[in-house]
Amino acid sequence: MFARTERLLLRPGWVDDAPALHAAISHEAVASKLARLPWPYSLADAQDYLSRPLNLTAPRFLMFARTAGKPRLVGGIGLEASNCGAELGYWLAPDYWGLGFATEAGRAVVELARESLRLPRLVASHFIDNPASGHVLRKLGFQRTGKVVERHCPSRGRPIPSPHYVLDLEQDSDCPDDNMGARTLMAA
Repeated sequence: MFARTERLLLRPGWVDDAPALHAAISHEAVASKLARLPWPYSLADAQDYLSRPLNLTAPRFLMFARTAGKPRLVGGIGLEASNCGAELGYWLAPDYWGLGFATEAGRAVVELARESLRLPRLVASHFIDNPASGHVLRKLGFQRTGKVVERHCPSRGRPIPSPHYVLDLEQDSDCPDDNMGARTLMAA
């Protein structure tokens, strides 16, 4: 599965992408914002991740900036199956923060989830000390549920409070609240 946006090409990662993936994601500033990234992140971790079988119902993409020359790896985005749909996750290399790439890629993946995959709901969360990610989620149409859950951060070695978001893709979604397997700290 591939997607194109105005500035990005979203495509599955290939084993040949391992050096570029390792260079882009193996920054502590990136790892400290992610709940599923082993830390420290090695080239072998990148090779292992890119060797995993693709799942057409839960696609994962590398984000490449479309340029006049060779496209540059700027981040990753994907879906992971959850109770009633999928969880959206994304990351960007530090040089590309604040340029709108996460929102642009997110719009493409939300559209894919709605139109091609016909998912009823997307969920997401971000570490409480990463408000920029919450801003991206709100621009994509996600709504805060009022729950804050603890999600483990491997690079920090501890759980971090994380606001929970939902985006219903169907008018009549009757999915129960999805806590993404994390422990609820509070509900507002």
